Amino acid sequence: MMDNLAGTHTRSILVVDDELETAEMLVEMMRVVGYDVFKSSGGRQAIQMIAREKPDVVLLDIMMPGLSGLDVLCYMRSDPRLVKIPVIILSAKCMPSDIRSGLDAGADLYLTKPVSCEDLRDAVDEILSAGGSNPDSNGWHLSKA
Repeated sequence: MMDNLAGTHTRSILVVDDELETAEMLVEMMRVVGYDVFKSSGGRQAIQMIAREKPDVVLLDIMMPGLSGLDVLCYMRSDPRLVKIPVIILSAKCMPSDIRSGLDAGADLYLTKPVSCEDLRDAVDEILSAGGSNPDSNGWHLSKA
């Protein structure tokens, strides 16, 4: 994590998605609005990166081979070093039961794919302005038809 010219902390985001094109698009969307962004293509790598980098927000896909996004989220919520890192789920799974499962597992927000740059920026800004993860939060979800 680095400081900008004004001496303030640049917020960091970890994008976790096994689909390369989707991950690259999300990385670019967040870089354009000023975040320091890095990515992981799988659950095991994501856990290592989260523990090492301590990002300000994790954008997490659910459907991945090996460890799923929900597995990563459950790990984060059980680890005292990672429990307060906010997580925004970005998933094509849009059934109410899927959304509830993600929020119940500890996600701060749940967004359905595809998501616009504006909606993603607003979600990240919202979670950062709220001061981080709140395990008792009901979260919210955004679904675009």
